[in-house]
Amino acid sequence: MTKPNKKVLFICLGNICRSPAAHGILEHIAGSELEVESAGTSAYHVGEKADARMRKAASERGINLNSISRGFKIKDFEYYDLIITMDDSNYFNITNLDYQNEFKSKIFKMTSFLSEKYSDVKEIPDPYYGGSQGFEFVLDLLEDACKNLLDKIKKGEL
Repeated sequence: MTKPNKKVLFICLGNICRSPAAHGILEHIAGSELEVESAGTSAYHVGEKADARMRKAASERGINLNSISRGFKIKDFEYYDLIITMDDSNYFNITNLDYQNEFKSKIFKMTSFLSEKYSDVKEIPDPYYGGSQGFEFVLDLLEDACKNLLDKIKKGEL
C-alpha cells in the first residue's frame, strides 16, 4: 500500500455532523490516496459516533461514516497538511490556536472549495437542530466541495 500523499483534517464544532460527513465523503471518493480525519473544536461529543441522522443520510448515498468524535489537538497543526473548517466560528477558533501564524497556509474554509453553483453559501450550516432537509443540503455541499478539493490535490494545487 502506498503512503497517502496528503493528510486532511476536517473541523466542525462537535465532530458529529459536518466534519465526519466530509471525512466520510472524501475517503469514499479518494480511496486510500489520502489520509482523512475529522475533529471538533468543542469536547461536547468526544467518543461518540456521528449523529444518527447524518449517518442515515450519508448511508443512503452509499457513504459510511465510521469516525468517532474527538477534539482538535495542537499537534494536529504539524501532522496534517490541510486543516479545513466548516464555518467562520471554527475557522476563527483554529486560527486563534495558531497564535504565531505558523500554520496559516494549511488552514482553509470548506466553502472555498465549493463550485460556482454554491457561490452564495458562506458557511457549511450546522444541521444538528434542523430537519432531514438540512442534512441533505449539507451532504450536497460537502460532496461538491470534496470533489473540488480532491481535484485541487490531484493537480498539485494544494
